[in-house]
Amino acid sequence: MAKVSIPQLWEVPDEFRRRLGERVGRQRAMFHDEHLLLVLHQPPQPDQDDRQAALFWRDAQGHWMSTMPGSGLGSLRQLLTDYEQSIDKLESAEQQAKSAAEYFAVIERIAPLLRSVRNLHGVLQEARRLVESDRDLINLRDTAYDLERRGELLDTGTRSGLEYAIALRAEEQAQSSQRMAVASHRLNLLAAFFFPLATLSAVFGVNLQFGLENRPGPWPFLVVMGVGLLMGVFLTSIIAPRR
Repeated sequence: MAKVSIPQLWEVPDEFRRRLGERVGRQRAMFHDEHLLLVLHQPPQPDQDDRQAALFWRDAQGHWMSTMPGSGLGSLRQLLTDYEQSIDKLESAEQQAKSAAEYFAVIERIAPLLRSVRNLHGVLQEARRLVESDRDLINLRDTAYDLERRGELLDTGTRSGLEYAIALRAEEQAQSSQRMAVASHRLNLLAAFFFPLATLSAVFGVNLQFGLENRPGPWPFLVVMGVGLLMGVFLTSIIAPRR
């Protein structure tokens, strides 16, 4: 976890400074003497293990301050917008995914994002309970709920797409194995049919005189090879399994 600290210029209750450690920890809401402190996470980036903190303080008069760029309440709205943009990118990636690897890449990124936005929604819900008179917290909580719902639908849809891609690949492999089995069976039948004849010919030395033995090469050899290859192509077209 990344380190976090309350700015020295903030006139927050000392209770907040005592309760907040050196690391951001989980997302949470602190309330003391009508002061509200939100410890939130910025949207997790790919291959990012540490969570970057975002602190939002609402004083007793209802004024907001933030460690993020911009005004206090505006920066909190911007944080939700950042989560929304991250979900939008993953939705586009999910729509373009075709292979199991592409679906898995989306799942790997949506898992920490969904966990973070779910906890964010819980913190805003807790803040709404602590400060019932703040209408802005109601709107922010509802926005966070919509983001959580979108993340859940994206996670479910991506996992379904991954399962479909895996099932489709398994079906293609099964069909390929079936075609290979059919071709192997046909070759075995041909081998079994001609095996006795080939064995008898080899044992008794069946050699017929065709008159080509004494002709100068290499044309007789090439003709025999060509006829053999053509017969091989014809035989392959017969025994090859049809789709």
